[in-house]
Parts: sequence; structure tokens; C-alpha cells
Amino acid sequence: MRATAWYQMGFVLLVAGCTSSAEPTPFKPVTNVRLMMEAIVDPQADIIWDSVWVDITADGTEEIQPTTTEEWTAVRNSALTLAESGNLLMMEPRAVDDSEWIRVSQLLVDVSMLAVRAAEARNPEELFEAGTTIYSVCTNCHAKYWIDAPTRP
Repeated sequence: MRATAWYQMGFVLLVAGCTSSAEPTPFKPVTNVRLMMEAIVDPQADIIWDSVWVDITADGTEEIQPTTTEEWTAVRNSALTLAESGNLLMMEPRAVDDSEWIRVSQLLVDVSMLAVRAAEARNPEELFEAGTTIYSVCTNCHAKYWIDAPTRP
């Protein structure tokens, strides 16, 4: 670490900085895309999608949504996990290309954060809308990339 100090008009300004290493961070991806989808992405998305809905039966209509702090926290945590999954999808060796794959992975991060904010605000309408947008992002990505998913790293 290197520190530099300047003295001017009775004040000392200390600037400290770390020199960066040329070595990349030693990430160790442990799943391929398909397993990541099965074990992380899909279960977390399901929690968001199943959190707000309407059950219409012959006996009437029931609106389903989180009601307790624990339920809202669970939805928020799933949305955070889904957002971080977008980041994981951009890591080598999972990143398929530097353009569309990265763009849709970044969209997954962004739309998942909409669900985070909706859960933190305890707003079921915004959570439903975020879930709809997440579904759209996932569907668009799958339309382009899912065909080869079993063979991807």
C-alpha cells in the first residue's frame, strides 16, 4: 500500500491507495449453465412467481401474497439470489458471448432488483410486475440460448 500526504493551508490530505495485482480474482465456477438454472435460477424465480397470484375457484377468489416479515424477507432473498445469478452467468466459462448473453444477464440483474425493491416495500402489485418482467427476460434468453444449454460449461 502506498500513501501520499499533502499539506496546504493548515490541512493535511492523506491519500492511500493499493496497487492492484495483475492476477485475476481466483473464481472457481462449480456448475455449468444447465445445473445453475436447475439448482439456483429456476427455484429462486419460482419463489418470486409463486409469491403473488390470484386463486379463482367455484368457492370464490383468494389473493395470495406474502403477509409476514419472514415471507417478504424470503421473497427479497430469492430476488437477491436471482440478481447475483445474473452476475454468475457473465463469468467465464459460462459467458457464451460478449454481446447478447451479457446484455440479457445484466437485464436479469436489473429486473431482479425490481423484485428486491418491491419486496422491501411490501408492494404486491410491483412484485407481480417485477415477476412478469423477470419471466419475459428469462423467456427471451431461453429462446436464443436454451437449445445448447446441456453442453455449455
